[in-house]
Amino acid sequence: MNTPRAGANCEPLKRLIREVPDFPVKGVLFYDITTLLKDRLGFAMLIDALAEYYLPKKPHLVLGMEARGFIFGPALAYRLNAGFVPVRKPGKLPAPTARKEYELEYGKNTLEIHRDAIEPGQRVIIVDDLLSTGGTAAATVELAKSLGAKIAGLGFVVELDFLKGREKLGEYDVYSLLHYDH
Repeated sequence: MNTPRAGANCEPLKRLIREVPDFPVKGVLFYDITTLLKDRLGFAMLIDALAEYYLPKKPHLVLGMEARGFIFGPALAYRLNAGFVPVRKPGKLPAPTARKEYELEYGKNTLEIHRDAIEPGQRVIIVDDLLSTGGTAAATVELAKSLGAKIAGLGFVVELDFLKGREKLGEYDVYSLLHYDH
């Protein structure tokens, strides 16, 4: 699917992201969004940019993955007049859940969602802070689809283009505000 990159109007947000060398291990450059989150205008610009893109898709729900998807998901859901659904680590949700185990670069992880969180046919947007290898996002897509969701798109604040996570989400509309090539 042809998925656009964010417009140039989001580039000022990059100045609000702190770059931390050698974290979490030597040789890795970590893009720390906490400095963006604390900037009231930057955070508002971020949510407004995502909302502007997704408003025409008329989603019923926004799904956010634990933990940083919980930051952006509710704010975006509010702006879209949609509900918010948390996608959590195992054992955190009190009612019956659907679960998906998926591969990480160095191991496995599992996500869960309440079985009654999505009604068949509802349009959902999946949001998170970062698209890197695409494993967490792909697992969330599978969980949502298993409950009958129609995937209206996946939104990210930052995309690490060099890790090619977008390729795992090829058939879906993927929109990232900020891109890094290294």
